Amino acid sequence: MKYLIVILLWSLTYQFSAQSLYDKNTVQTVEVFFTQANWDALLDNLAITTEDYLLADSVRINGVVFDSVGVKYKGNSSYNSNNNKNPLHINLDWVHSNQDYQGYTSLKLQNLYSDPSMIREVLSYAILENYMDCPKSNFANVYINGTLRGLYSSAESIDDRFNTNHYYDQAGSFFKCNPIGGAGPFGGTSPDLKYISADTTAYANGYELKSTYGWTNLVDMINTLNNNFSSIEDKLDLDRAIWMLAFNNVLVNLDSYSGAFRQNYYLYQDINNRFVPTVWDLNMSFNGFPGGTGSGSGGTNLDPMSNSSSNNHPLIKKILADPMYNRMYMAHVRTMVQEMFASNWYITQANTLRNTIDSYVQADPFKFYTYTQYQNSLTTAVTGGGGPGGGNSIPGIQTLMNGRVSYFSTNQNYTLLAPTINSYAASNQTPAFNETFFITSAVTNETAVYLGYRTSHELRFTRIPMFDDGNHGDGAPGDHTYGASVTANGPLFEYYIYADNANAGLFSPQRAEHEFHALDLNIPAPSVGQVQINEAMSDNELTHDDPYGESNDWVELHNTTPNAIDLSGMFLSDDLLFPQKWMIPTNTVMLPNAYLVIWTDNDTLQTTGLHANFKLGASGDFLSLSNGATVYDQVSIPGLLTDQSYSRCPESGVVFDTAVPTFNAMNNCSAGLEPIEWTTLIYPNPTTDVLNLDFPKSAKFDILDINGRLVYAGEEVHGTTLLNTANWNNGLYLAIIHYAGGETQAIKFIKQ
Repeated sequence: MKYLIVILLWSLTYQFSAQSLYDKNTVQTVEVFFTQANWDALLDNLAITTEDYLLADSVRINGVVFDSVGVKYKGNSSYNSNNNKNPLHINLDWVHSNQDYQGYTSLKLQNLYSDPSMIREVLSYAILENYMDCPKSNFANVYINGTLRGLYSSAESIDDRFNTNHYYDQAGSFFKCNPIGGAGPFGGTSPDLKYISADTTAYANGYELKSTYGWTNLVDMINTLNNNFSSIEDKLDLDRAIWMLAFNNVLVNLDSYSGAFRQNYYLYQDINNRFVPTVWDLNMSFNGFPGGTGSGSGGTNLDPMSNSSSNNHPLIKKILADPMYNRMYMAHVRTMVQEMFASNWYITQANTLRNTIDSYVQADPFKFYTYTQYQNSLTTAVTGGGGPGGGNSIPGIQTLMNGRVSYFSTNQNYTLLAPTINSYAASNQTPAFNETFFITSAVTNETAVYLGYRTSHELRFTRIPMFDDGNHGDGAPGDHTYGASVTANGPLFEYYIYADNANAGLFSPQRAEHEFHALDLNIPAPSVGQVQINEAMSDNELTHDDPYGESNDWVELHNTTPNAIDLSGMFLSDDLLFPQKWMIPTNTVMLPNAYLVIWTDNDTLQTTGLHANFKLGASGDFLSLSNGATVYDQVSIPGLLTDQSYSRCPESGVVFDTAVPTFNAMNNCSAGLEPIEWTTLIYPNPTTDVLNLDFPKSAKFDILDINGRLVYAGEEVHGTTLLNTANWNNGLYLAIIHYAGGETQAIKFIKQ
């Protein structure tokens, strides 16, 4: 019994630590152990030569030990071979690919250089996370070979895991927007988004490619930004770009795109084929990086229109030159100033962080400032900061932001009077699937009102005008109540309102598009027989990766009805005696006749896609689908070969057989174990206006959109078929091809 208690206590302790790697109220403990006594010199040598990792014998995070870990110094101005405390990048899976801490494989640790407050980075991310996706951040106390090196800030790595969690896959074009070799006034190409030429090599020194491809996509977006700006929303998530620029300006974050070097952000091309910006490296926020050309007047009086005419900042210049985008930008500026700074929310957060780290700051043997300077850092400036040339004065955060609030209160662009959104409503708060209804909003002091909406969380918002004409559920014409007709043709419905006049704009909710209003659709739970276990794979290597790029086991369910069904709260299990092993999450909706893949990978920390808390056994297993009391479907799975599936053949029947897998598509019952030796060619992919399909043999095909809706039903064909896709919505599509003889293929393509 004593052993059991110890095990349970250890388990509870580990689970608690496993939930708190980026908990702002907890300082993490990171211990690095090198075999070499001269580890510092070895790390310095690597930093100035290959920038490779040094092998650490082990790393311990909150008591959890990892063997053979890669460690290196990182940073530009924050790194110096004479420092006793340099920034660190710790790569847990550098040697052992299966090593992670709560799913995280990298730790990015900043040495708090040029920050007497010690909280600039963590406080800045705590503000930014209210307005756009950004890294989690907190603090870590770091030891090397048993000796305390001091307190660090720790920011979540922007990597494949981050992109998949926030942007729903990891296969898109991905760039770190920092100049190769570091930024500086005498550097070459910067990641300023200026169009140079169609030659992708011209951009190589300004952007670091983090994916296997993407240069053509990046240059296409840059060309659109500079030379075809009216189409920019098809290439760039403009709302997140506007939030980034508003954040940089309000917080005087000039070691960024908004400053002299136009750097410290990432770009990832998401499933909507748009690049999404992610802010990075905030240790010099709050005017800790005050110098450099192109940053406007800087400091307390940094104008929100700073760089509006700068040819070196085309993103800022183009956005602020567009009247609507300019008003949206100022709406975001007002929201951030009012919510975070005029309210003093940031002071409460800053003091909470300071209380958390105070004793660690006192004990830090290699901090860059005295403890007294740290204590006074909210109100007192300190000389000796970073930025071009060094030797700058770093302002007290509270003094700076009190001045910013006062400055904005008299700024002519900030004080413009925006509309008032008095109310918003849906004509049906719980619409059924495919039901058409109205969204309405009562507004005053407006010129125009818009509705942004989407029917799947992964999709971009579609923005349409709302009308005050009496024909859109808006009541009497001219009564300042606006309406728009929409259809609930997806698994959910999320929306926001934007109103503006000739001077200013306003969102509802004000943090849109990061936050939004939502409706609960009236989608019924299935009856027995309406949803079935359709296919299972217990040894997947080559057939299909999950959204995180991992080849995991999977189970496919099939909605056999022409209606949407809600699986929320149902259970999938591999244990005959425990049918409630894994609960299907809330808002899991299956569209009509659609398939749903659940990854049986025992990785519930992954948030994109559905990940059950068990794995299937390749030597044989059991599956059940139930509501906890009633079994809807169950199947015993025999031992399977690698990349072999166990499929219901025919679909909606009662017999299963081994088969060539048909992931998220109709089962290929007649093919057995023989792979298809030919394939239909679909090109160009992505396509814009015309799609070519080359069929190697006679076939019929259907094309579904990302929500599983049928957008094209083809006749039987053989040879080449051309489809006009010019009027199709941009996004991901699936061609389901049914060959004569019973074989089936599913091929994805993108319309842009």
